[in-house]
Amino acid sequence: MLLAYWTHDLSPFLVRFGENFGIRWYGLAYLAGFGGAGWLLKRYHQAGRSPFGTNTILDLMTALVLGVIVGGRLGYFLLYQPDSFLHDPLILFRVWEGGMASHGGFVGVTVALWWWSRRQKVPLFHLGDLIVTTVPVGLFCGRVANFINGELWGKPSRVAWAVLFPASPAPLMPRHPSQLYEAALEGLVLFAFVQWRFWKTDVARQQPGRLSGEFLLAYSLARAVCEIFREPDAALILGLSRGTFYSVFLVAGGFVLIALAARSSQHKA
Repeated sequence: MLLAYWTHDLSPFLVRFGENFGIRWYGLAYLAGFGGAGWLLKRYHQAGRSPFGTNTILDLMTALVLGVIVGGRLGYFLLYQPDSFLHDPLILFRVWEGGMASHGGFVGVTVALWWWSRRQKVPLFHLGDLIVTTVPVGLFCGRVANFINGELWGKPSRVAWAVLFPASPAPLMPRHPSQLYEAALEGLVLFAFVQWRFWKTDVARQQPGRLSGEFLLAYSLARAVCEIFREPDAALILGLSRGTFYSVFLVAGGFVLIALAARSSQHKA
């Protein structure tokens, strides 16, 4: 029966120069995500929806890159592999071995935005609303790269589109391509939602912070749905996968942002 399913055989390298050295799809995914975010921010400025021009965007993107990489890397080991980090702290710098956490990346981006907004003296909530409209681009590219790498596979399944991932635990069995589910929900669907809210409503102007809150809620919902099909990365917490458990905190943060945005708009009125 296994012959009826496609066996994952994609290379993690676009170009390979050695056993562990070359141009990886994962690295290109990050470049595409940041490049897409920069392009969107430039388009917002051209349309009069953002005060940040090209030079400012480049400065902002530098802060975001650092926030994503540091936050995502630290988050992976603190949230998913704490024992590995405690026994070998230098593993944090072996980036070629992989290991990034989206929840850690969110924290890193939040810190970077807070620092950058204070440095540039711009409203944090307004800045956050602009950035969350670009985040799904990176999420989409990252999840597609996860699939190419054959990692973060789904739970065993007999659906017609199930995939055999050779790196998955034995015995080899067809599994959900949950990486692609996440690319669709966390990437494409979420992108369509935040872009619709940004362009077709005045929420970013009238209630700064609300769009960021809505993004956190929508992402948490998409992540929780995808976790149903994804093999847990580590031990469960209170019966929940870690991706779902950590998303509970994003839900709380989303409601707080929406409440603060509503209160701020009432005061202005």
